[in-house]
Amino acid sequence: MADMTNTTLYDRDFYTWLNEQAGLLRVGRRSEFDIENVAEEIECLARGEKRELKSRLKILLIRLLKWQFQPGHRSGSWRHGVTVARMEFADILNDSPSLAPQMQSVVESAYRSARLRVAAKSGFAEAMFQPSCPWSYVQITDLDFWLDASED
Repeated sequence: MADMTNTTLYDRDFYTWLNEQAGLLRVGRRSEFDIENVAEEIECLARGEKRELKSRLKILLIRLLKWQFQPGHRSGSWRHGVTVARMEFADILNDSPSLAPQMQSVVESAYRSARLRVAAKSGFAEAMFQPSCPWSYVQITDLDFWLDASED
């Protein structure tokens, strides 16, 4: 019966359901816990962490591509933006280090999105950009990595 009530509350008022589940967990009333929906929400949180990591990486890659392909617009503000994006990305990965083994696929996926975005916003042809990420994961996240004059 508790499962039916929780499922109904889950569908009707998610916020109240969350608080109820937290309260049940805190007082150890596991038999009243809505296990299936709680498990689903935890899995959703995990997917969200990966999406957030990819989103932060995409922002970083957009900034690196702009840095590379629009050297006339470079400024201290742009450099600061790249640095902040690197730090925010690192913060998320530090909070969820188990995502590190997936970084190669995350980099490639984020790069594809970043490349399309920069091409659309800059007016540059997509063909100007390499089809796969031109930088290693180490370079992307290295606070001291900047494209040198020969790469501009």
